[in-house]
Amino acid sequence: MMSFEWPWQYSFPPFFTLQPNVDTRQKQLTAWCSLVLSYCRLNKLYTMTVAEAQESPLFNNRKLQRKLPLESILVVLEELRKKGNLEWLDKNKSSFLVLWRRLEEWSKLIYQWVSKNGLTNSVFTLYELSNGDDTENEEFHGLEESLLLRALQTLQQEHKAEIITLDDGRGVKFF
Repeated sequence: MMSFEWPWQYSFPPFFTLQPNVDTRQKQLTAWCSLVLSYCRLNKLYTMTVAEAQESPLFNNRKLQRKLPLESILVVLEELRKKGNLEWLDKNKSSFLVLWRRLEEWSKLIYQWVSKNGLTNSVFTLYELSNGDDTENEEFHGLEESLLLRALQTLQQEHKAEIITLDDGRGVKFF
C-alpha cells in the first residue's frame, strides 16, 4: 500500500479553521475537497460516518494537535455533494458515500477492462468483478457492491451490459 502524501496545507494550522474571507474560503474548500477525494481514493474508502470522518487523520492532524470542527467538516462534505462527489446515505446526514470517481467513470473503467480483455458476451458475478483474481490490478477491484451495481446499471442503460439474477446472487453479462 502506498503511503499518503499530505498536501502542504495539512501542516498549516489555519487550514483547520474555515476562513471568513470568501475567496480564501473557496480556495480552502477546494483544497479540502481535493484532500478528501485523494485520501479516500488511496485508502479505497467509499462509505464513512461523520463521526468516523471526524476522528480520522483526514480531519484530525494529531501532530499539529488541530482538527477541523464538526460544523466545518459538514461544510466540506456539503461542498463535495454539490460537486457530485458525495451522497448522503441517511436523512440525518450521519453517513455518506464518497464518489472519488463518478458512476460514469466507474462504468467506463469496467467496460474498458471487459473490452481490453475480449470479455464481451461473458457473464460475471458481481463478486468476480469486484473481488476476483482477474480484476486484482484494476482500480474497480474492491468496489463496494452498491456502487458496482449502480455503475453496471449505467452500462445497462447504454446497452453494453445486462444485470442478471444467478443462483448465488446477481451477475452481469457484457455485450
